[in-house]
Amino acid sequence: VPGHYVELLSSMMDVQNQYCVSRPIYSIRAFEHVHERQIRETKSLKERFSGSCRCSTKRVWNIVKMYFPVLGWLPIYQIKQWLPGDIVAGITTGMVCALQGLAYSLLVNVAPVYGLYAAFFPILTYFILGTSRHLSVGPFPVTCLMVGAVVLTLAPDSNFMQPGNTTGVNGTTVMVLNAAARDTQRLAIAMSMTVLIGVFQVAMGVVQLGFLVRYLSDPLVGGFTTAAALQVVVSQLKIIFNVPVGNYNGILSLFYTIGDVFKNIKQTNLVDLVAAVLTIIVVMVVKEINAKFQKTLPVPIPIEVFVTIIDAGVSYALNLSGHYGAGVVNTIPRGFIPPQPPDVSLFSSIAGSSFSTGVVSYAIAISVAKVYAAKHELTVDGNQELLAFGISNIFCGAFSGFVATTALSRTAIQESTGGKTQVAGLISALMVFIVIMALGPLLQPLQKSVLGGIVVANLKGMFMQVLDIPILWRKNKTDCFIWVFTCISCIVLGLDIGLLTGLVFELATVVIRTQFPSCASLGNAPSTDIYKNMKDYKAITEIPGIKVFKCTAPIYFANIEYLKDQIKHKVGFDAVRVFKKRNKALKKIHRLIKKGKLKFTENGLVPVEPLGVDNEAFEREQDPELVKEFEQDMKGGTSPNTEVEVQVDWTSVLPVNVNVPKVNIHSLVMDFSAVSFLDVMAAKSLKLILKEFLRIGVSVYIAGCDDEIIMKLEAMGFFDEVVNRGMLFLSVHDAILYIKMETSDNLDDPMADKVGGTDNDNIRHSQL
Repeated sequence: VPGHYVELLSSMMDVQNQYCVSRPIYSIRAFEHVHERQIRETKSLKERFSGSCRCSTKRVWNIVKMYFPVLGWLPIYQIKQWLPGDIVAGITTGMVCALQGLAYSLLVNVAPVYGLYAAFFPILTYFILGTSRHLSVGPFPVTCLMVGAVVLTLAPDSNFMQPGNTTGVNGTTVMVLNAAARDTQRLAIAMSMTVLIGVFQVAMGVVQLGFLVRYLSDPLVGGFTTAAALQVVVSQLKIIFNVPVGNYNGILSLFYTIGDVFKNIKQTNLVDLVAAVLTIIVVMVVKEINAKFQKTLPVPIPIEVFVTIIDAGVSYALNLSGHYGAGVVNTIPRGFIPPQPPDVSLFSSIAGSSFSTGVVSYAIAISVAKVYAAKHELTVDGNQELLAFGISNIFCGAFSGFVATTALSRTAIQESTGGKTQVAGLISALMVFIVIMALGPLLQPLQKSVLGGIVVANLKGMFMQVLDIPILWRKNKTDCFIWVFTCISCIVLGLDIGLLTGLVFELATVVIRTQFPSCASLGNAPSTDIYKNMKDYKAITEIPGIKVFKCTAPIYFANIEYLKDQIKHKVGFDAVRVFKKRNKALKKIHRLIKKGKLKFTENGLVPVEPLGVDNEAFEREQDPELVKEFEQDMKGGTSPNTEVEVQVDWTSVLPVNVNVPKVNIHSLVMDFSAVSFLDVMAAKSLKLILKEFLRIGVSVYIAGCDDEIIMKLEAMGFFDEVVNRGMLFLSVHDAILYIKMETSDNLDDPMADKVGGTDNDNIRHSQL
């Protein structure tokens, strides 16, 4: 038993700490407040409608600021307090963002210069439309990999092989790769997908579908991003080792890629491998130093910038590409490349992947934005963020960039170096602009394996999420299963199908948990109005003759049968079986009376001669005739009780050989305080359950039912002459006190002393 509950109960049972609240017993009459509630809702709707029709300058300005949040914080921008920090943060973040753009372009399978565009254009629109003041907008490895997977699927190398000018050993023409045509097609796919992602996000923002991201729970996102990090690492192996690898996507693509790497491992370029390994080690070590000395360092060490500059200089001085065959960037022109329009014909083939990538990118962005908004006591509008990222992606795709979201590491740099607003983001965009316009050609000797090493080194945080597994196992095993299942699904099936599979599994766990809810039999803490689960507390006692049943989940078509079984288990008998057995016994008694084998005495029914009755054995016979009679009776037929004018004490031994199950309660209280909704099928079945108990003389009461539930029950025709509103009580204790007054003149509960002498006129109904 939890310690704090023990202390709570012990203190309540302490005589010195007792207190008593005297009030009437409250029942609930649903029909008394339905009309009043409807009137209030109608008035509220009219007020909102009349208010929405009013137009004023202030209202128009508020609407404009809602869609253009920059107008809300820019006029109050504190230059002296905020600008220095924004400048430092913008310069630091800009350098990192530019290099990450170059590196993440390898994941999209396009030229590195387009990674710079992806790090530049989205910032401009988000500055105007975004609601987060700390996000660093730009490429992110997971979303880049999702776009890159589609690019490889629609534009593999095999589609661009053409006859060359040379012949093979057998006189066959050697096929060569048309790299220019391949790169053009891949760029068209990437930018078209980015535009379509933006269109989906804008559409979701317009129809207020930002809530959809709530279905992506933290365990689901953790398993997905960890699997995506592994996919990113595997996709970079061909660049780090500089070996030929086939283009794979979909089921088991990760394992096929690893197989190709090991198959061609002898072709490894040692220069590229050594450069990549050194980059990974240096970057990870320096990042650990940045994290450890975060409070003492004025700004984090931009190690990616130093590594890139050093490698570009060494590669240029030693001509690593010419002398050692190292793979270099080699194509970063100065200035902007004229954009090409998106290929609308591709939309039908990339729609599904675009939608899933758009949801994932938004989920990542909004989760990071909420973290820093809570830290700085700011607010983030989820639907406006959808519009902001949607328009940013459309704008970015139109200028040959690829999908943009945010990254926790980059945002952490911007916030930790003093960034206060999106002015820091604008300055980081200026740094990327300088690289595009002036410094781009200087990075042409940069090795691709170094960029791949930077990508891998920045994935440490994602891989560290594996440590969440034992924590989740201790806290909630279901969440742990979601994490592991999603991760394995994404590794085996690919990111798109794996994410969908993980989402289905997650929703299935929710359905299963509501389909098999926790049900309990409640007992009373003596001298209190507290009712707790009998299994969890020792000081809880069950009230004689009364069973308190509690369901802790919504009641709907999927769990109503389970609820029936739980009620049977908790009360200890099946009301339908009791009803049938009693009818069968009454019919036999009636026949014996007619034959003169039974007679009435002061002690009840007495057989004229021994009948050989054995009522101890448990009889499991099923009488089809009785079943038919029961079904007819449930539909409104005549009960056999009306045919036999005999009063029988069902607790005593019967003079016939029919084993009637014992009913050791006279009242059943159903605690619905945790029930959030019921559907039509559940209401119909629940009504049938109540009637089954009422037929055998067990009174049924419903306690703690929410007003919304009562209104829905009223709308579904739940109440009638048998199942009436008098069954509804405000709390379990109200129902218990009412039952005690109805069944006994002496109340045992001291809290009921004040109402013990009242009559029915004193039992008031609350008009809520």
